[in-house]
Amino acid sequence: MTVVVFLSSLLGFMSFGMPIAFALLLTGGVLMWYLDFWDVQLLAQNLKAGADSFPLLAVPFFILAGELMNAGGISRRIINMAQAYFGHLRGGLGYVAIAASVLLASMSGSALADTAALATLLLPMMRERGYPLGSSAGLVAAGGIIAPIIPPSMPFVIYGVVTNTSISQLFLAGLVPGLIMGAGLVIAWTLISRGMTEPLPPKATSAERRRSLIDGAAALMLPVIIVGGLRGGLFTPTEAAVVAAVYALLVSVLLYRELSWQALVEVLTRASRTTASVMFLCAAATVSGYMITLAQLPAEIAALLGPLADHPRLLVAGIMLLMVAIGMVLDLTPTILILGPVLAPIAAGAGVNPVYFGVMFVLIGSIGLITPPVGTVLNVVGGIGKLRMEVLVRGVMPFFLIYLMVVALLVAFPAIVTVPLEWLH
Repeated sequence: MTVVVFLSSLLGFMSFGMPIAFALLLTGGVLMWYLDFWDVQLLAQNLKAGADSFPLLAVPFFILAGELMNAGGISRRIINMAQAYFGHLRGGLGYVAIAASVLLASMSGSALADTAALATLLLPMMRERGYPLGSSAGLVAAGGIIAPIIPPSMPFVIYGVVTNTSISQLFLAGLVPGLIMGAGLVIAWTLISRGMTEPLPPKATSAERRRSLIDGAAALMLPVIIVGGLRGGLFTPTEAAVVAAVYALLVSVLLYRELSWQALVEVLTRASRTTASVMFLCAAATVSGYMITLAQLPAEIAALLGPLADHPRLLVAGIMLLMVAIGMVLDLTPTILILGPVLAPIAAGAGVNPVYFGVMFVLIGSIGLITPPVGTVLNVVGGIGKLRMEVLVRGVMPFFLIYLMVVALLVAFPAIVTVPLEWLH
């Protein structure tokens, strides 16, 4: 009955168009009333505790780092460097998009920031070269969701906080799956671009490639610093976020000199607004998460999934299917905040590695960013490219299917995630 109360309250509030943060907060209140445990002071304490978290300090700094990279010319230099090496190939701009997606993912950890940068710079060029608009937009959107998987990842930070999973291990465990996603996009784009007949630009000379590499060298050092620092134990994920933001600021202002004081104020304003909405969402989710634990909701759902408890891979596959359905109607952060505290204990009880489950959880939630009707990343690409949703859905479908194959591969062979994690850690 508790499961029914929780779901009906949450979905009911959301059906009225209520923001998810307020829906989560009120759902916690409903559960408190249902359990005859009503205490307004306890609601307020949990709301405050939800934002008063040292690991969550990584969120505003990663958001700021992403904004600084886009405004300070770092993202553009990464794309220019990829174009110098891959732009001459048939369908070359697609390979540029994939390479830039992987590189940008290793810097910002935000799917929306990376997608916006890629779409703004590459979609007009793809349109001019005569690429199929749907496939081009679909590729950009699919590349953008690699950002939550390759470290540094803001969703991994949030997942680690709400499920008490090691954020450092989540970061390191995301490396191989993220690279596999990029390889999958290369395969799909190679098949799509076979029929393209666009005039190929001249191959960049060795001098041009060298200049682009030198120009982007400072940008390429950021992922090296972050992953190397985490691997060597020099700083925590929260401190890595600060390092990323400070490094992006120094490179943008002192080296590239593309960030004026007025632009910096705008960057700080945008980052502050995004941070406020994300942190309030985390705080509200803490209220509902506390009541979920008190109501023993994970135990009730575990009882419903009882037949799968002795088969960890089937359990993970079942949860992943549930995540695909939920990801179609919820954004990634609310999905983590709502389902993370519920499903993580169930997977742990079945003997599933918590870090492996966290990677799979965030991966499936990220795929939800390119699936309608919500499809946040799809909407960003459609807004920038002025494309209708039906065109975007048709264009992204081959890449969506590739990602489902990646998920199936990781479910069938968990060692792809766990073995490299042990080596890196």
